[in-house]
Amino acid sequence: MAEIATAASESAEEAPVRELCVNGACLKADEFEAKLDEGKIEEAEASLREALSLSSEDARYLLGKLEYQRSNIESALCVLEGMDIQAAIQKLLPPPDEKTPPRKGRSHPGSMQGVAQQPAGPVLEALYLKAKCLQKLGRATEAADECKTVLDSIEKIFPQGIPEVISDNKMQENLNQAAELLPELWKQADNYDEVIAAYRRALLSQWNLDNDRCARIQKRFAMFLLYSGLDVGPPCLAAQIEGSYTPRNNLEEAILLLMLLIRKYLIGKTKWDQSVMDHLGFALSLCSQTSVLAQKFEEVMPGVFPRDDRWKALALCYNGAGENGVSLNLLRKTLHKDENPNDLVTLLLAAKICSKDSLLAAEGAEYAQRAISNANGADEHLKGVGLRLLGLCLGKQARVAPSDFERSHLLSEALKSLDWAIALEQNNPELIFELAVQYAEHRNLSAALHYAKQFTDATGGSMVKGWRLLAMILSAQNRYPEAEMVIDAALDETAKWEQGPLFRLKAQLKISQSLPMDAIEIYRYLLALVQAQKNSFGSTSQGEDDRINEFEIWIGLTNLYSSLSHWKDAEICLGKAMELKDYSVESLHQKGLINEGCGNIDEAMTNYTDAVVLDREYVPTLVLLSSLMARTNSEMLPVARSCLSDALKVQPTNSMAWYFLGVVHKRDGRIADAIDCFQAASILEESNPIEHFGSLL
Repeated sequence: MAEIATAASESAEEAPVRELCVNGACLKADEFEAKLDEGKIEEAEASLREALSLSSEDARYLLGKLEYQRSNIESALCVLEGMDIQAAIQKLLPPPDEKTPPRKGRSHPGSMQGVAQQPAGPVLEALYLKAKCLQKLGRATEAADECKTVLDSIEKIFPQGIPEVISDNKMQENLNQAAELLPELWKQADNYDEVIAAYRRALLSQWNLDNDRCARIQKRFAMFLLYSGLDVGPPCLAAQIEGSYTPRNNLEEAILLLMLLIRKYLIGKTKWDQSVMDHLGFALSLCSQTSVLAQKFEEVMPGVFPRDDRWKALALCYNGAGENGVSLNLLRKTLHKDENPNDLVTLLLAAKICSKDSLLAAEGAEYAQRAISNANGADEHLKGVGLRLLGLCLGKQARVAPSDFERSHLLSEALKSLDWAIALEQNNPELIFELAVQYAEHRNLSAALHYAKQFTDATGGSMVKGWRLLAMILSAQNRYPEAEMVIDAALDETAKWEQGPLFRLKAQLKISQSLPMDAIEIYRYLLALVQAQKNSFGSTSQGEDDRINEFEIWIGLTNLYSSLSHWKDAEICLGKAMELKDYSVESLHQKGLINEGCGNIDEAMTNYTDAVVLDREYVPTLVLLSSLMARTNSEMLPVARSCLSDALKVQPTNSMAWYFLGVVHKRDGRIADAIDCFQAASILEESNPIEHFGSLL
């Protein structure tokens, strides 16, 4: 049967006139529209059947479509409901006595010869049209059922699979439309299990969907998985190739869909869609796999992204993956004078990366100052961010300052920048926290306590680092009972797996109050929590993200037993720590401490030296190495003085470093310098926290 369609003719003076066209014969629709307006559906059907020699189903379909185009939705639905669609579909099915061979991939065009004699397009389009009418009337569940019937019918018509080429193009169009519409209808019906089933069916069935439509379905499914908030189970694949990948959860399935979409874009099957990269970036950042996103950006052909935008996106990806060196090099290229030297976001990101490294801090301060200068107009709200990063960079730069005067000047400027930033961003919790730490490091404990309380209030006590800072400031004021009360309050507000840092701090408090046995009991409890953590989550490596870090617990116990001169116990604990990390600056430091306590001076010197080579900014080792050199060999006094100077660059308020520097000056005959150092050590010792404030940043 030829195509059934509606057409419209119009002239310059007359209003548009609808026509009904079948097999080249056309009739004006006025007569049929009038009968439909009067509710005479059967009479209109009979007239149309007689005029165009149509079957009852075709006539009903044509009248329903006419009413739908006239926006008479209820009337269109009434016309279509009069069709015996199931009987019409039954006529299209293969004979029941025909043996159906097993389905193997796609069928060939020859397999649809029986169906070609009975065009299925009008019948299926009537079903699809009925679904659209029900959708517009707000009857989403019924609409979805009708739409599902379209897909079920096509699968019954082609039991061997949809041919690659269908002579009835109208049927393929109906299939495409129904496959795309069905998930949206189930969403409107709030039936999310059916939404998932409809999406997976559309993507896994061999329906010859066109590339653009398939890409739209993939993208919508990925967005649904990412943002719906539902816990979707993995797909159940009846026939799965051995060794093929099956996603285990929403996130993995969404990432798989988006990566397949990008592959289609790369080989030219569909048009480029920037939002797909945005969704993939969100998904990969959730699982800390931004390095994979970087690979995708690198695969995109030149010209899709502006060059500086690509560099900036890659820099963000590598920064998220912890490869700050690669990220900074890309940002430097972006900020070249011939590219985009004043891009505000790029300047801020470069300054943030540089603020993590003392050797890059001067460069970061320059980027931050340029960002502050360019934060005008619509971007003026970012000036506070620039001032904050400037303060952090100046604070880091002070660590490598060549003189005490310059160090003092840089620290003062850092504090000023943070003060200006807080004036612009008074409700920024992270800025409040950093300002509190800076004041604490300057031993302005009253101001530090004020901002620490403000941070805890701003975050509702949900951040462990806020409680830790409060306890450390109180310990620096020698208010140990209050510090312990703060930690106990924090433990009540904190989940079990996040309590590790708080318990370690509580152990340090017990040690400061000369209660070593209480500290040992706390460490034992922490080890029990570690075992419970392993039982709950399996044996995991002790990475930076571990809430209860077993390595740090054993190192803390080693240090405690060493302070009590229980060398055997200390060695046992150190052995446990080294089973987790066989070569680290902390374990080398503790090994040197044990050897020094046991009188093995040469071995201790070797351990301390190895630790300094591993990390030149690890202050405890620099201090102990210097003290050992000063005691054992007067010729090593210049080296000891240099090591202590390096330690004070990193931690200017370290009382032990000032004390041993005084010892070195005294042995070297510089009595006046020694007195100054001893005096500084005495003053700082009165406000020593139980843990260095800089460890919080």
